[in-house]
Amino acid sequence: MTVELPTGYKPSPDEEYMSPQQLEYFRQKLLAWRDELMIESQETIEHLRDQSNQEVGDEADRANRESEHGVELRTRDRYRKLLRKIDQALVRIDNGSYGYCEDTGDEIGVRRLDARPIATLTVDAQERREMKEKVLADR
Repeated sequence: MTVELPTGYKPSPDEEYMSPQQLEYFRQKLLAWRDELMIESQETIEHLRDQSNQEVGDEADRANRESEHGVELRTRDRYRKLLRKIDQALVRIDNGSYGYCEDTGDEIGVRRLDARPIATLTVDAQERREMKEKVLADR
């Protein structure tokens, strides 16, 4: 079933939660984000490839280039993790669990999902999880 979204559509807390229109909105948002990350990842790979083919100057130039490569590789790793989360969110849209907290089953909320479409927890559940992780880390 394909859902046509009106131009400029934004989900509203006043409409049915995770209606076909809302799900299509979030699907399109996730797909656009994934496409953007894929393009940026490809640009990073090409930049690293170009840099590795260039002559290296003195030690300072070499150190600077290695530092830049480290930043680019960390960014690429972050994108890889985000891509996995985006794909998981798309699966949740397909199986009907998107928009619901994985801990409590409560609605995550359209405002939170609009800001962070890969969210899997309500704000309260996220805060509880972070507090628990902090307590465990402090031990």
